[in-house]
Amino acid sequence: MKRSAAEILHEYGPFPGVDNVHGVTFDGQHVWFASGDKLNTFDPANERTLRSIDAAAHAGTAFDGQHLFQIAEDRIQKIDPKTGHVLATIPAPGGGSDSGLAWAEGTLWVGQYRDRRIHQIDPQTGAILRTIESNRFVTGVTWLDNELWHGTWDGDESELRQIDPQTGEVLERIEMPPGVGVSGLESDGGDRFFCGGGNSGMVRTVRRPKRGAARS
Repeated sequence: MKRSAAEILHEYGPFPGVDNVHGVTFDGQHVWFASGDKLNTFDPANERTLRSIDAAAHAGTAFDGQHLFQIAEDRIQKIDPKTGHVLATIPAPGGGSDSGLAWAEGTLWVGQYRDRRIHQIDPQTGAILRTIESNRFVTGVTWLDNELWHGTWDGDESELRQIDPQTGEVLERIEMPPGVGVSGLESDGGDRFFCGGGNSGMVRTVRRPKRGAARS
């Protein structure tokens, strides 16, 4: 298993009126994050806050290329990012204990914090297609180049973990500094992870380790 210390590239925030950052996603240009009663978006190039949508936003956030998906208590809402309108709602698999949310290959992936698992679900019905077990609390979830990553946060310790999507085996660990937590998680499709910082009110970028680098 590969193991390394997180290289934090940048910190965004704290943002006005934001006490907690929950889910985080990236639409290819702008970062979106959930803050309890709003979905907020900012430009990571210049740190400018662009707008907010009034929406229940208690946990994970995802983007499918056109729409936002947002965990709101015991349901997942499909939201038009242009208007803020809720277009559809499906049940969340954890019934209110859901954490991270990601979109990949036509399905949603939903983290279960205390249950230490990730569900792949049908975005139309919410039906569970399969379940991956983890051995740590699961916060944010993201896919990057066919790699499944999730955040963990337990007390003062937090990590980014790559796990085998078939077996749940931990393949790589990126350890955050003490006291720096990861709530939401999303990749930019390249060499950065966007990490929600929970009650710090921050969003941080962490460098993705170079492939093939030797670690122990």
